Amino acid sequence: MRGVVFMAEKKRAVFLDRDGVLNKSLGRRPPNNPEELVLFPGVPEAVARLNEAGLLTFVVTNQGGVALGYMTPEELDKIHNRLAEEVAKGGGIFTEIMACTHRPREGCACRKPKPGMLLALAEKYNVDLRRSFMVGDRDMDIEAGKAAGATTILIESDEKTGQVPDYTCPDLPAASELIVSLL
Repeated sequence: MRGVVFMAEKKRAVFLDRDGVLNKSLGRRPPNNPEELVLFPGVPEAVARLNEAGLLTFVVTNQGGVALGYMTPEELDKIHNRLAEEVAKGGGIFTEIMACTHRPREGCACRKPKPGMLLALAEKYNVDLRRSFMVGDRDMDIEAGKAAGATTILIESDEKTGQVPDYTCPDLPAASELIVSLL
């Protein structure tokens, strides 16, 4: 068949915020070293459930603490390596972990609520954003998901929210069950 181009089928994905979804925050701040990283119960198994359903699983996280000097890029890498190791113990694998390390209000395209990280990962991995999900615990996560065209899931928290997500769940294990049921 001459002149026919076959496009690879676009994949479905889940984009996960980090702090407040995968791991505990320390008061109002994120962990600044691997020792401070504490996953919520059931997170590794929830990520494994998403993997088993055939979804690419990404972490998209704002980590302005790097630009502000609270941690180095190397320390952030160590935190993310520990996160991946802890999730792997429960059978889960992240396709990629992406962090915006710019200062808040720096005006970059990657810091949530802008959808830059989701758009970049979607392009890199051939993801159909309209058939994908953004899971977060704050307005900025829901805004980024909506701007990218994904289905949004808010994880309940003490954070006051003004955005209206497509769905709300108490935690990532419940969100992973919902996502699998929607496929």
